[in-house]
Amino acid sequence: MHKEMKGGQSNRIWGRHFSFSVAAIFVTTIFFWSWENNPLLTSLLSAQEQFIMHTSDFTMDSLNPLGPLEEDSVTLLQKREEFEMKVKPSDNAMDRTDMPSTERNDQNQACNYGKGRWVADSRRPLYSGFGCKQWLSDMWACRLTTRKDFSYEGYRWQPNNCEMPEFQGTQFLSRMQDKTIAFIGDSLGRQQFQSLMCMASGGDANLEVENLEKRYGLVKPRGAIRPDGWAYRFPETNTTILYYWSASLCGIEPINITDPNTEFAMHLDRPPSFLDQYLPQFDVVVLNTGHHWNRGKLKANRWVMYANGKPVVDRKLAEMGNAKNYTLHSIARWLDSQISVYPHLKVFLRTLSPRHFANGEWNTGGRCDNLTPLINGDEVVQDQSSDPVVESAVRGTRVKILDITALSELRDEGHISHYSIKASEGINDCLHWCLPGIPDTWNELLYAQL
Repeated sequence: MHKEMKGGQSNRIWGRHFSFSVAAIFVTTIFFWSWENNPLLTSLLSAQEQFIMHTSDFTMDSLNPLGPLEEDSVTLLQKREEFEMKVKPSDNAMDRTDMPSTERNDQNQACNYGKGRWVADSRRPLYSGFGCKQWLSDMWACRLTTRKDFSYEGYRWQPNNCEMPEFQGTQFLSRMQDKTIAFIGDSLGRQQFQSLMCMASGGDANLEVENLEKRYGLVKPRGAIRPDGWAYRFPETNTTILYYWSASLCGIEPINITDPNTEFAMHLDRPPSFLDQYLPQFDVVVLNTGHHWNRGKLKANRWVMYANGKPVVDRKLAEMGNAKNYTLHSIARWLDSQISVYPHLKVFLRTLSPRHFANGEWNTGGRCDNLTPLINGDEVVQDQSSDPVVESAVRGTRVKILDITALSELRDEGHISHYSIKASEGINDCLHWCLPGIPDTWNELLYAQL
C-alpha cells in the first residue's frame, strides 16, 4: 500500500511539471506572437532607429567641420580614413563591352545600386553634348568649351545583382505619364534636373514642352540672377519635371520682413515652404544637400539657425555637421509621415556628390587636371554607403537612398575643371560635372528604382 501511494504521488508531481511546461510554452508563444504583431512592442526594439530629435537633448555623433570654407562638404579623399573607399584596380575597363544586366545573380539578394563597376559602352552618351541647348546651361556643356578629351562620356554604371534597364526617353516619359518629378536641392540637384531634361528629350529641341514656372511661382525676383527654379511639362504624356533651389533643405523665412537687410531664420526642423506647399502634386521627389553647409555660405546668405521655432543656442547642435545631420533626419521623418498621407509618393534622398580638389580649395589653387578615366579603380565593393549621414537619415523610413557618392568618387576626370567658359583665371570647378556626364548615371539609377 505504501508503494501504491508513493507511485501516485510521483504521478501527481510529474503531472504538475508537465502542466507547468505546457503553460510556459503557451505563454512564450503568445509573447513572441504579440511582439511580432504589436507595434508598441516592436517600437521598443527599434527606438534608436526612430531618432526622435529634440534640441535640448541633441547628442548624436556626427561629422565634424573640416574648415572655414567647406566645413562639411565631405569628399572621400578628405575622409578616407573614416569612410574607406574599397575599390579594385581597373582591369582595362575600356575593353569591356558588357551588356546591361536584366537579371539578378541571386534572386534572394537585396539590390544595392551603389555597389558595382563602371564599364565601357559605345552607346554612351545618351544625348549630344553639342545639343540640348533648350535645357543645358552653357557653363556645364563641356563640348562647348576648350576641352579636347571626352572619353569620360563613354561609360555606364553596372550594379551588382540589380536589374538595370536601358534608359530610353520615350519609355521614361511613358512610364511617368500623368506624373510630376521634383528635384529639390542645390546646384548639383540642378545639374541632375538638366541632365534628366536632356535624357527625356533625347537632347532634341521640343517646342511643344510647356513652361510651368508661373504655376509653381518660379519667377525671377527683381534683381535676381535667375529664378528659384524651373518647371516643364511634356504634353504628350502629361509628365512634369521641375527643380527648386533649396541648398540646405531647410525652411527659410525673413526674421524681420520690414527690414531689407534682415537676417533669415534657417529652420533646421522644417521643410522648404515650396516642398510643403506643392508636395500633394508631386509623385517623385529627389532631394540633395551638402556643399552649402559651411560658415561662409551661412554668412553670405544671412542665415541664422533655428530649431523648435527659436534660435539655436545649443553649441553641439550649432556645429555645422550636427546641424546638417539634424536637418536630414528631420526632413526624412517628415517625408515618411507624408507618404502615409500620399501613398503614391516616392521620395529619394541623394547622397553627397564628391569634390575632387587637389593641392588646395576652389579659391586657393585647387585643381582636378586628370583626364584619364578610372585611374583609381573601376569598382565599388563596399556594402555601406560612403555618405553615412544620409544612410542614417533614411533608415527606418520609407524614404529611399539614391547612393551615388562612391561610384562618383571614381570619376574625377568628369569635372568641369578649368575648362568652364565662365571660369576666372586660376579657378577650377572640381565640384560640378560636365554634361553629358556623371549626373546622367544618377538619373539612370533613379529610373531603375522607379
